[in-house]
Amino acid sequence: MRIVTVFMLFLFCGCHSQPANMPQKGSSVPEWAKTAVWYQIFPERFRNGDPGNDPTPADMADSWPYFTPSSWQIHPWTSDWYKLQPWEQNIPWHQFFDWAKPGEPNFSAVAGLRRYGGDLQGVLDKLDYLQELGITAIYFTPLFESPSLHKYDAAMYHHIDNNFGPNPARDRQVWAQENPADPTTWQWTSADSLFLKLLNACHGRGMKVIIDGVFNHVGNNFWAFRDVMEKQQHSEFKDWFYIEQWDNPATEANEFRYRGWYGVRDLPELREDDNGLVSGPREHIKAVVQRWMDPNGDGDPSDGIDGWRLDVADMVSIKFWKTFRDWVKEINPNAYLTGEIWWEDFNHNKMYNAAPWLGSAFDAVMNYRFARAVKKYVIDVKQQISTEAFTDSLQAIYRDYPWENVLVCQNLMDSHDVDRVASQIVNPDRWYDHAANSYQNPDYDVRKPTTAERRKQFFIAGLQMTLPGAPMIYYGDEAGMWGGDDPDCRKPMLWEGWQYEPEASHPLGKKRPVDSVAFDRELFEWYRQLIAVRKGNPVLAMGKIRFIPEDEYPSLLVFVRSLKESAVLVLANNSDLPLRAMVDVNRYLPGSKALQNLITGQKISPASAPKELMFAPYEIKILK
Repeated sequence: MRIVTVFMLFLFCGCHSQPANMPQKGSSVPEWAKTAVWYQIFPERFRNGDPGNDPTPADMADSWPYFTPSSWQIHPWTSDWYKLQPWEQNIPWHQFFDWAKPGEPNFSAVAGLRRYGGDLQGVLDKLDYLQELGITAIYFTPLFESPSLHKYDAAMYHHIDNNFGPNPARDRQVWAQENPADPTTWQWTSADSLFLKLLNACHGRGMKVIIDGVFNHVGNNFWAFRDVMEKQQHSEFKDWFYIEQWDNPATEANEFRYRGWYGVRDLPELREDDNGLVSGPREHIKAVVQRWMDPNGDGDPSDGIDGWRLDVADMVSIKFWKTFRDWVKEINPNAYLTGEIWWEDFNHNKMYNAAPWLGSAFDAVMNYRFARAVKKYVIDVKQQISTEAFTDSLQAIYRDYPWENVLVCQNLMDSHDVDRVASQIVNPDRWYDHAANSYQNPDYDVRKPTTAERRKQFFIAGLQMTLPGAPMIYYGDEAGMWGGDDPDCRKPMLWEGWQYEPEASHPLGKKRPVDSVAFDRELFEWYRQLIAVRKGNPVLAMGKIRFIPEDEYPSLLVFVRSLKESAVLVLANNSDLPLRAMVDVNRYLPGSKALQNLITGQKISPASAPKELMFAPYEIKILK
């Protein structure tokens, strides 16, 4: 999770090269993570599999913006994203917030009230889809009980959100029978049980599952914080949080003050000492880890989650994460830990070198450095970097991180926190994750990519599947979804065969082209094919890499992946123009007698002599 402004939070919340850091003896990186193909799911927007559990205004209570219009209703899944429904029109936002302007649609505010009803049954219903695509690992953004659409403001860590399960009312009854501070009283709700069923179904298909752990802050309706608000300094949980001032009961005013994450009062920050989270929340989180990693407590973790993605991990002491790692690996030595280690200085476009966290705390990070490098090389036009600069950027990562960690870092292009890759392509020449929607940047173009622009996405997918690191797809990218930064990157999923209303509205009321909205089968098949090539050739997942400069052809990216006796040559034309290149394959793969393009099946024989190869715009050739 990241934030540009407090308001936006509420809406969520060239040379031959060889990596300097090679695998170390006694590696603790899980082997399965080296061949993983990740898929990120934002649960509320993936699929509504059970309309009977849809959120109601009562489920949204105590969540921003702290009121629900009397005419509120679940949002139509296939509607025009920016079009205001009748209940959304004429909400007097300016009466609640000084930033809202009278007479304007204030779509960015409206989006915080929307619910589409995505749930766990929807994921179960679409496991065949994910398996067809070739996905081997799923990362869920927060699933824990919360009143918001994004769930980064937990009310409980030990229960799955009741609106993700089959019986929200009964789950509330279960909560009432527990003491949340005492794990021996915890029970299993219908939502919890459905999640365990989903885990079992995923494991049966060879898919791993990790979930979001948000342990820097909680929501203001978190059970322990509510106790503090009620009992003030007499609460047994008062030392869990940073309390700045207690309420004076002798006055009408409420003087209660506390530290919220990034100053946001909706997200009370958990207290830390020299060792990280203090006693109290520390023990509670340890119990939560045990619950979800070994649900039946029999010492066999096969019925539990396969790891964690840790939110805003740089804002929690690394000492805690080292302890957290011990907890996790003791339960399941093959578990996977990935951290959100991202912006060191957002305002100056400086990303963290995550090396201090890798190995000692996490196996991986969400590799936004990879995303930024690809954006500057493929997407940017006026500010585009050269092939040499691109390979230098990647090699900097390989020098910074141990090679085993490079292989399991999540190579993403987008997520729930940035504009989608398709919209990045429509809006080039910006800093990554900056000025990335209409509310931050009125000139941001909300339209659908053209066919020519979409070629870049095809090309980028090819790089994701062939460069070192575990590729991660944000839900719907493979289906053709586009959209700016939060909330626009969180549109409801496109499903094949569904009739979607065209996008004709603009969040600022501007004119725009009318864009058809439909599942993109061609794009899906491209991702599916690339994933199959990667899975069928372990060298693309675990092989060393050697970049080879081609000074005569500046747009041509050339590299070799090698693993034991296997080698694959990748040639990629990063240009909107066709390329005719005389390529000496023997220079790249000495001794090769014949090569085959793993994408088209075309053979090159003999490979010992220079060959004239033709490249279409943004074509990638994978030769083995």
